[in-house]
Formats: sequence, C-alpha cells, structure tokens
Amino acid sequence: MSRLIPFWFIVIAFFWTGFFILEGFDFGVGMLHSAVGKDDAERRAAINTIGPLWDGNEVWLIVAGAAMFAAFPGWYATMFSARNLALVLLLAALIARGLSFEYRGKRDGLHWRRTWDVLLTVSSVLAPLLIGVALGDLVQGLPINSAQNYTGSFWDLLQPYGLFTGVTLVLICALHGATFLSLRTTGDMHERSRALARRIAPVTTAAVIGFAIWTHVAHSTTFFLNPVELLVILAVFAAMWLVYEHRDGFAFAATTVTMAAAIVAIFTALYPNVMVSSTNAANNLTAQNTASPAYPLKVMSVVAIILLPVVLIYQAWTYYVFRRRISAAEFQPQAPSAAPAPSGAALHSPDGAQPSASGPA
Repeated sequence: MSRLIPFWFIVIAFFWTGFFILEGFDFGVGMLHSAVGKDDAERRAAINTIGPLWDGNEVWLIVAGAAMFAAFPGWYATMFSARNLALVLLLAALIARGLSFEYRGKRDGLHWRRTWDVLLTVSSVLAPLLIGVALGDLVQGLPINSAQNYTGSFWDLLQPYGLFTGVTLVLICALHGATFLSLRTTGDMHERSRALARRIAPVTTAAVIGFAIWTHVAHSTTFFLNPVELLVILAVFAAMWLVYEHRDGFAFAATTVTMAAAIVAIFTALYPNVMVSSTNAANNLTAQNTASPAYPLKVMSVVAIILLPVVLIYQAWTYYVFRRRISAAEFQPQAPSAAPAPSGAALHSPDGAQPSASGPA
C-alpha cells in the first residue's frame, strides 16, 4: 500500500505531463493557425497538421482525471468541487475547439469560417490557461477546512502564482506549436512559423525563468535550484537558441523538454501534498490521507502496467503514420474542368453569355 501511493502520484504526474506535451502543440497550433495561414487554404493546412492527432491527445486529460478519481478520490473531490465554474469554462473551451475542427469546413462562407477560426484561437488560449491556473493553485494553496472541503469563492482561485503558471503554460504551448508548425509545413507557412517562433521564444524564456524561480523561492527551503527547475531553464534557453538557428527538429524537442520539466516541477514542489490549504497547514490534502484502499490501487497498477505500454506504442505509431509535411497547395480550390461539347453543338450558356474559360468563381 505505502509503495503504491507514491507510484500512483508519479503515474498521475506522468499523465498530466503527457497531456501537456502532446496537447500543448495542439493548443499552440490552434492559437497560431490564423497568424501562420494568410488565406483559407493555409489555415486549413495549419489545422490539418494536427487533424489526425488532436482528439487522441485530449484523451490524456480524461485519463489523468480518471486516475485521480480512482487513486486519490479525496483529492479529486476537493479539487473538482472547488472549480465548478472554472470546469464549466474549461469544458466550454474544449467543446468549442472540437466543434471548430469539425464544423469549420461544413460551409464555404467567409464569415462562417472566420467565426470558427476565432473560436479555435480563443479556446486554444483559454484551455491551457485554466488548467495552468488549477495546477498552480495546488501548490500555492487554497482555503480548505479540516473536512477537506473548499471554503473559498471563485475569486479565491485566482492566486498570483496560479495565474502566472497559467500564462507561462500558454506561452510554452505557443512556442511548442510554432516549432511543430515549422516541422510540418512548407513554403511561406514554414517561414512564417519560424518567424513566429523567433518572436515568441524570448517572451516564453523570460516567463519560464520567472516561473522556475518563483516555484523554487515559494516552495523550497534550499538555496540552489533543484534538477527539474534547472532543467526547465536550460531547456527553454536551448529552445530559443535552436529556434534562432533554424534547427526545427531540435527546437521542437527542446520545447517538449521545457513543457515536461515545467509540469514535473509543479508536481515535485507539491509532493507529498496533493493540495495545500492556505487556511491551516494541518488541513493539507496529502497523498496518504486522500488515497484509495490497497486493493483498488493493486488492481489499477496491474491494468496500467499491461495497457499503458500498448497505448504508448499505438500513439507512437499514429505519429509515425501522419509524420509528413502539409502543404497549402493541397487545399487550394480546384477549378472544375469543362465537359467536352457534343460534336456540332454550339457553345453557349443558358442566358446567352459566352462561357468563361476559367470556370465559375
């Protein structure tokens, strides 16, 4: 039992890290698709870089929440009940993203497609912001009483550290998405993706350095940064340097490490707590006092050890299959070819006008 509790804390941290690594560049593409794509064909190309991947990546969020519910029901109950309104906003953002992918191409109207583009951009910013605030609040602390109930209001969720964590994760997602687009696009879109990455990188680097230092000063008793905090700073510097050197593949790898280290830094600062009480340290929710009994943890451990490698192999195969670059030329409208006229028939349109050689606009 005592060994399974930290094991499942690590598994949950792994799920959250996997979610932000994979869905992070999805969010970034959603934020930047209108900036990278200057016309409808280019915006469609940007969206299609993640078209086969985004819904599978979001499963990591569901699995992370389900694992919290099964392994640490006390943590799940307090965390999610404290964030009813925030959860509604998050669900609305995730639903709007999904609808944008599915409905944007259902009609050809310019206003229709631009509306879905705006929804995709806004929801892609809002989702990581809300999740980042929630993760930051776990470490910063919220008003929780001795019965493990949240006693604050919605505004108590807007803690300075939580807000800064949310903004930092949004910026990392944007840089992660820009490097991903640099890898997956061609021509002008490829160059614009690189240019966006160069503009985003310095701001993201400054935010990540501030996040690492704030996390260390507020939640550590040692003077020197721990290895994870040091890694996140080194990784973001490497990402910025590689972006300016036009090393697209290595830059994407560096933003991946930056994202992973940032999430791991949060959970490293949190453990052995799972939620900190700002009311009284005695009310802190810990891995021990919120965990499920031994039998459910054992059963879940067996299932996770068997199925998790299968899921990872399948997802890696999916990324391999859909690895090619996307070109905007694939989405340019094709002019229909005119049907050959019958022999001896006059070429005329029903209203008497001469037919256009270029076809209908």
